[in-house]
Amino acid sequence: MMTRSEYIESLRKLNLNVYMFGEKVASPVDNPVIRPSLNSIAMSYELAADPEYSELMTATSNLTGEKINRFTHIHQSADDLIKKVKMQRLMGQRTASCFQRCVGLDAANAIYSTTFEIDRAKGTNYFERFKKFWTRIQREDLVVDGAMTDPKGDRSLPPSKQSDPDLFLHVVERRPDGIVVRGAKFHQTGIINSHEVIVMPTMSMKEADRDYAVAFAVPTDTKGITLIYGRQSCDTRKLEEGADIDLGNKNFGGHEAMTIFDDVFVPNERIFMDGEYEFSGMMVERFAGYHRQSYGGCKVGVGDVLIGAAALAADYNGAAKASHIKDKLIEMVHLNETLYSSGIACSCEGKKTASGNYLIDLLLANVCKQNVTRFPYEITRLAEDIAGGMMVTLPSERDYKNPVTRKYIEKYYRGSDICSTEDRMRVMRLIENMTLGAAAVGYRTESMHGAGSPQAQRVMIARQGNIEAKKELAKKIAGIEK
Repeated sequence: MMTRSEYIESLRKLNLNVYMFGEKVASPVDNPVIRPSLNSIAMSYELAADPEYSELMTATSNLTGEKINRFTHIHQSADDLIKKVKMQRLMGQRTASCFQRCVGLDAANAIYSTTFEIDRAKGTNYFERFKKFWTRIQREDLVVDGAMTDPKGDRSLPPSKQSDPDLFLHVVERRPDGIVVRGAKFHQTGIINSHEVIVMPTMSMKEADRDYAVAFAVPTDTKGITLIYGRQSCDTRKLEEGADIDLGNKNFGGHEAMTIFDDVFVPNERIFMDGEYEFSGMMVERFAGYHRQSYGGCKVGVGDVLIGAAALAADYNGAAKASHIKDKLIEMVHLNETLYSSGIACSCEGKKTASGNYLIDLLLANVCKQNVTRFPYEITRLAEDIAGGMMVTLPSERDYKNPVTRKYIEKYYRGSDICSTEDRMRVMRLIENMTLGAAAVGYRTESMHGAGSPQAQRVMIARQGNIEAKKELAKKIAGIEK
């Protein structure tokens, strides 16, 4: 397994084509806007090397029998699924942000079982290809980005009916040694900090969409890949000289990027689906299920930090003993632990697939994510309520450092005597960062749209809720024979 420092140095070797704020980024590793997100991923290496967290952060590979980082593990039991959620909660607690490594893990497990099913039905060799590819990922402890979401264009039309065929990523040329693909993927979590990208179809396809039913992996610095950084609220604060207090969370963060595939060549050994449209829905459904499970861990860990920040704000405001404050903190904990219980529940109910790896209970995973589209918003609202308006009206850190204005800020922004003015400012900026600023990408808004919009989960809940079986239960109890 790689160390934290080895991971960071490995990124320096990549020749990424990254653009941000209208300019090409010369060194993403050292860019002050991007670096906090890199630090978040680096935490996964740091904790894996810590004996205290070894059982949670590492696993034994079913492919090699070697000790590996759990973020590269193919789940072999329900216990593995549970430990994944617990690991994600720990990572959220340590970074208070999106740590970006979950998508590749969830993609790998979905592709592992789906390629087995394709081979069994079609006589292809995708499963062995993927196992060989993923063995390298495990042994080198690489970060893998998972790419599913296409631009989609006119959402009333399938991929093959779009006026611009590139609005869904697709195969434009087939060669004896591989394929050439064109298109784009949106909302790519952590891709600038990743070594590889796994591409999957974005929806269930029909025969006319065969060229869009494609799954493969390529290095992130492959010729033809361009990454355009997605900007975040308050992101340019990171560029201010000496910025510290105003950042809220100066060390960690997340990022998303638009990823363009401009006639990218993919060799045969890296192709895991090419035209098997009948299995595109299975791959999407399984990936979505795994990723919706993930939110029962990562968002809970970040929520732990936000609840703690709100409680500190109450202390510093001198309001901690107020009954309504106590009740709001209780409600925040209740909501957060409800999310966690959903993540654990869908893991406990996981079952072994034909390929040998474990799949979570898809119905409960979708219930978990449906809760995540709601509860973090209420947790956020309560945190903002407890913090007070000062959270969004504080003077800048530069004013605090200016000797002319500092004395006034020190005097009038003073709260309880248990804290300094600076510490009160720091906790307010942390809450602002997590609810409105850069970290909101990995908590507030991502809770709504990450792993699919709320309606996507409701579709799956309707499909898997088995209403007809529930009708039969009611008939039996009521004595209805027909």
